[in-house]
Amino acid sequence: MEIIFVLIAISLVVAGGFLAAFIWAVKSGQYDDDYTPAIRILFDDKPVREDAGSALESESNTDH
Repeated sequence: MEIIFVLIAISLVVAGGFLAAFIWAVKSGQYDDDYTPAIRILFDDKPVREDAGSALESESNTDH
């Protein structure tokens, strides 16, 4: 019977930790933008290297 009280106490501590983490996340602005993540797949976020174009040009010039 004692183990039940220990488990209840541990579960309340864990639940309190999750509640504190949730409150911290809300206060720090983690849930402010709920629209952009849904459309993020539509954005092209691949970085463009500046030297990639010059490398292609130099390869095409050496072939001639």
